[in-house]
Amino acid sequence: MKRRDFLAAAGLGGVALATQGLASCATGPKLYADKTYNISRGYQFIPKLKLSKDRIIKETVGLRPFRPSGPRIEKVQLGNKTIVHNYGHGGSGWSLSWGTGNLARNLVKETYEKKIALLGCGTVGIATATLLQESGYEVTIYTKDLPPNVTSNLATGTWSPASRVCDKAKATPEFETVWEDATRFSFRRLQMMLGVDDIVQWTDEYSVHKSIPTSTDGNGGKEVFHIEGLAPNWNEISRKDHPFKADLVRKRSNMIFNIPSYLNFHLNNFLLRGGKLKIQEIKTLEEIDALPEKVVVNCMGLGAKSVFNDEEIMPVSGQLACLIPQTEVNYKLTTQGAYFITRKDGIYLGGNGIDGSWDTTPKRELTEKWIDILIDLMKDMKG
Repeated sequence: MKRRDFLAAAGLGGVALATQGLASCATGPKLYADKTYNISRGYQFIPKLKLSKDRIIKETVGLRPFRPSGPRIEKVQLGNKTIVHNYGHGGSGWSLSWGTGNLARNLVKETYEKKIALLGCGTVGIATATLLQESGYEVTIYTKDLPPNVTSNLATGTWSPASRVCDKAKATPEFETVWEDATRFSFRRLQMMLGVDDIVQWTDEYSVHKSIPTSTDGNGGKEVFHIEGLAPNWNEISRKDHPFKADLVRKRSNMIFNIPSYLNFHLNNFLLRGGKLKIQEIKTLEEIDALPEKVVVNCMGLGAKSVFNDEEIMPVSGQLACLIPQTEVNYKLTTQGAYFITRKDGIYLGGNGIDGSWDTTPKRELTEKWIDILIDLMKDMKG
């Protein structure tokens, strides 16, 4: 082929290719749905939860240490010992642990002692012990048991700094100030843990009501305080943008704590930094008086009721059922009568809270009720 003919052919070919390109664009660009939004159907895609009774792998009942006046953060003198109390967080212990731990640390600093005894090995105790170490204190934890055999292991593990933290009617302005200080400190501290072994993560959370609720929940499980602008707020999703058959759907981003890895991570770090751990159950004030340390930080939770004769503290029992993990489900959902939260160790179902109950025996009928509620919700979801 001559050069002139080749160039002419090539030119015509280029025009033809360009024409094909324009023709293909005439119908609009091809759009590809991502994992969160189904463009072809026009709503946000949310994977369904697999629900059946044979997927249940464990059921537990945890006891929240609730004080109507709020957590006790206080320094008192007991004979030759200085006692710094840090207990009674209700359903907010996981969220407030670093903030109230910081308040307890500040009270310890007033004593000028460097060797500290700390009672309790739950999330509040471990956080407080870690903060004391960071300030140069020699800390020995005294505990009757270790994770996973502590009450903190039986929590849902979400950011909820005002959940059952107090009776709103008994909250003083001074307490609200202390609560806000602890909440802000905890929030900052938890952000520093993001990306570390997935012990803290942000995830989507949905609130789904098949019908518009006519009244608020009066059982004390709701958040009683709120700090505007600290964490993302709830936003209502329009009907066309969600897959649920429901009149009211809201969404926000929230933090979850992967409890087993979280507790192990911080407890191991405590020991690596030179912290000491002694398995010793404390039942009496005489046993506290016999400890070699002059300053004792009390993070015993419900154990403080009998040891320190705290008549105000009471248990609030909460049952959880754990399903086999489902990796594609990575959100939390609350609906009327039930909720679930996804963690690395399983999908946890819950929905109750019984004031004053010491009963830690799971009730199978309660688990099956939650499963039925969630099955009913999931079967109506758009696929």
